[in-house]
Amino acid sequence: MGIVAGLDSSPDFTRIVVCDTDTGAVLRQGYAPHPVESPAGGGRPSDVDPQAWLLSLGEAAGGGLLEGVQAIGVSAQQNAVVPLDAQGNTVRPAMVGGDKRTQVAAADLVDALGGREAWAQAVGCVPQAAQPVTKLRWMARTEPENAQRTAILLQAHDWLVWQLLGRPVRRTTDRGGASGTGYWSAATGGYRPDLVELALGHQVMLPEVIGPADAAGTTPEGLLISVGTGETMAAAFGLGIGLGDAVVSLGASGSVMAVHPEALVDGSGMITALADATGMHLPVVTTLNAVRTLRGAAELLGLPDLESLSDLAMKSTPGSHGLVLLPYLEGERTPNLPHTAGTLAGLRRESMKAEHLARAAFEGMLCGLADALDVLRGRGVDVRRVFLLGQAAELPAVQAAAPMLFGTQVVVPQPADYAAIGAARQAAWALGASQGTLDVRNPPVWQGAVAHVLEPGDELAVGQAVRQQFVAVREQTHPGAL
Repeated sequence: MGIVAGLDSSPDFTRIVVCDTDTGAVLRQGYAPHPVESPAGGGRPSDVDPQAWLLSLGEAAGGGLLEGVQAIGVSAQQNAVVPLDAQGNTVRPAMVGGDKRTQVAAADLVDALGGREAWAQAVGCVPQAAQPVTKLRWMARTEPENAQRTAILLQAHDWLVWQLLGRPVRRTTDRGGASGTGYWSAATGGYRPDLVELALGHQVMLPEVIGPADAAGTTPEGLLISVGTGETMAAAFGLGIGLGDAVVSLGASGSVMAVHPEALVDGSGMITALADATGMHLPVVTTLNAVRTLRGAAELLGLPDLESLSDLAMKSTPGSHGLVLLPYLEGERTPNLPHTAGTLAGLRRESMKAEHLARAAFEGMLCGLADALDVLRGRGVDVRRVFLLGQAAELPAVQAAAPMLFGTQVVVPQPADYAAIGAARQAAWALGASQGTLDVRNPPVWQGAVAHVLEPGDELAVGQAVRQQFVAVREQTHPGAL
């Protein structure tokens, strides 16, 4: 019996869980917000001094939280890039999040390499505004002196691991984090330094990519630090998903990811070929419109919240009396329709009721995500059950429609700090591998997430009819988009 800790440094806070190494049971936890001021106009800052992450880590770990812990795993927000000079000092604040400043740089890079397909072939993804490679291009164009001084590149979890180890000469990262940079290929397992040079203007030192069960090092006090990973990979690992599982995440925008044994190269750029935290692959398809569709419908109907929208939708029936909402309110990535708008079709006198519009909003959102799921299925990804994440997953209207529209079992896990739990599981794996008690190919088996399981049952045929209704309107409005 030992104990390990998982540390998740998200965009807003640090969360720490202390877990039993054998079962994964959470024994203690800590929390602290990052001491970061919001910009004047609200929202999240695009630039953050990484010292803020260390300060909140120290606060979250206060009160003897880590007493007796033998190993620590680190998960952190993805897409944050920390540029360092040759001495290891930060050249400028870390560039974090989906940064609108870098949209032009993303388009620039796509053109510079010869188009979307060239990028998909090179690194399994097409540059987006949030990705590190795009932020490097922006820095080279906008802050040339900072770009010139940059000698080392780390991501958030790499930087935190390096700090915990006392800033050693060796700097490491994992496959999961590296796969989101835009300059490491999950298919080949190697960096593309030429793409760093294309973006930044010169070569830099990049962290060594080590195995999922490898330790990044040991602190002077003898505490083992595992390799760490990005939040998405850590959450998937904390949930315990494996082959046959997909995760549908309901935020303002949506994402669908699944575990797959190989990297998928997708010339259209709809699939982002990430690696996971176990040595497998994690292809991801994103939609721009998920919960924002529901919020828009609630505002249109004069409802105070999503719970009220759900209650109203439950008064309608599957198919919403023929109403179909294509929820492309912000344009869309899947299908790739960046400049389009939403469409409401099937208006008849009997369908013009508030409850049918409410139901159409839920069905439109879920059918859009089912389209994303079908992109993966169409490439041979096996999906036997879907984990549904996000606050909206708790809504009765979502739970009623999701199994029939996805055509498979739906699992709604209880809210928990899955990224921190995944980081702790990684720490337990590295600890066991270092002691010879665990195989480097097989992570520790921990108790699964407590969850509500929903089956499509007799409604499968009804769900297929609703999907066909949605697809017919999509094809008529945007022929051949998918």
